Amino acid sequence: MCWSPKKGLAKTSQTPGKTQLINHFLVNDNWYIVDLPGYGYARASKSKKADWSKFIHTYLDKRESLQCVLVLIDSRLEPQKIDLEFCNWLGEKGLSFVLVFTKADKQSNLKTDQNVALFKKALLATFDDMPQYFVTSSETQLGRDEILGFIGSINQNFEIPDYKS
Repeated sequence: MCWSPKKGLAKTSQTPGKTQLINHFLVNDNWYIVDLPGYGYARASKSKKADWSKFIHTYLDKRESLQCVLVLIDSRLEPQKIDLEFCNWLGEKGLSFVLVFTKADKQSNLKTDQNVALFKKALLATFDDMPQYFVTSSETQLGRDEILGFIGSINQNFEIPDYKS
């Protein structure tokens, strides 16, 4: 599987919460990555954030072919309540997920490690085991091969759901 980022492929914004689209990416004419809008840091009303949250939860909960949710966490930040709540919701629903700590190039390795450790500690208050996680940087490609390998293994074990009427 060969994948490289392509500038301008998805609509993004520097303003948190401004990107409000679902982006579907067909990979190798075989499977999709679906990029859902983030809502944690949006400059939007509480009701708008609640609408996004409800939509995202419904979308994920009803996807029969969903293999895994990659939860993107800004590695520069200490654990955020909204991220922990989302992970707990995924766990309660029994949805498979991994954590992807992003922007590791924006700070020292020590600071990244400290924030990852704080996130682990916070999750272990409600989880028996820490979900698998990756530390990444889109600038330096840190974690790229590990995530691609993980996705490859997920896809290799994929079984088409039986859609009975």
